[in-house]
Amino acid sequence: MSNTATIDHFNLWSFDLNLLIAFDALMRDRNVTQAASRLKLQQPAMSHNLATLRLLFQDELFVRVGQVMQPTPRAHTLSVPIQQILSQAHQALISKDEFDPLSETRTFRIGFSSELEVILMPDLVAVLRETAPGIKLLARPANPDQIHRMLDDGIIDLGVGCYDEGGSRHRRRLLFEQSLMCCYNKDLLPLEGPLDRATYLRLQHALVSQKDAIEGCLDTALEKLEVKLNVAMAAPEFLTVLSAVTKTPLVATLPTRIIQRYAKIFGLTESPVPLDLEVSPIAMVWSAHSDREPAAKWLRDQIGPLVENFG
Repeated sequence: MSNTATIDHFNLWSFDLNLLIAFDALMRDRNVTQAASRLKLQQPAMSHNLATLRLLFQDELFVRVGQVMQPTPRAHTLSVPIQQILSQAHQALISKDEFDPLSETRTFRIGFSSELEVILMPDLVAVLRETAPGIKLLARPANPDQIHRMLDDGIIDLGVGCYDEGGSRHRRRLLFEQSLMCCYNKDLLPLEGPLDRATYLRLQHALVSQKDAIEGCLDTALEKLEVKLNVAMAAPEFLTVLSAVTKTPLVATLPTRIIQRYAKIFGLTESPVPLDLEVSPIAMVWSAHSDREPAAKWLRDQIGPLVENFG
């Protein structure tokens, strides 16, 4: 039967839990000197522990009968729960975390940028249905300005996207370098061949932006090249951008993997981006405290091979 009583942390903090170890040693040895030797203490220190225990429990606990300290009825009553507490603590300290994906049941919350969610989630869910049917995934939108706070606050367990190192309490693993392509509706923009630089800069654009800057994550890259795009609209979701381009004479600039997967579905024409835009790589980020957690580590290890197959 599980104990659901609320733990009084302040009360426990003020109690020296080492006294429980001293009590258990006295119960086993029934002798102050031998109990002190068991704990590698001096005999006066063990005598002081016994005096403190007697004061706290308002009972003699152990009464000398000849050469032996006989436990009182109160001590016998305390001995069973104290042994259970110490045994559980010992097991918690020596046991190694075990993880079996086939039997694990939990929900992982993953923060994504929009394009990574739609690329990674379907493949990751398919893998988990085969290897870890009890594990569920909850995707959450997470822009670069929020991701580390969301990890710190326990809102998500893992982030996958265009995220930087964070602080010393975070961990990061690079997944792949990003590249960009663009696409447009040829019925609305009757252009021939790949877009050249002059044409690209002359046209109006639609971009993904998850922050206040309408240029989104391209703002720094554009500043480096000292060019400015005529951005007519920006939205946090790439599907919104692609939908807009189907209806208006705009050029969408998006990650290559998105263009390759979705441009044809939307009836759009693909083209290389005629600018040397440097964009940040895609990475996984997580909290340092989950760095060695077996289930969390296992999930991260599933993502690597899936990323290698992106295209």
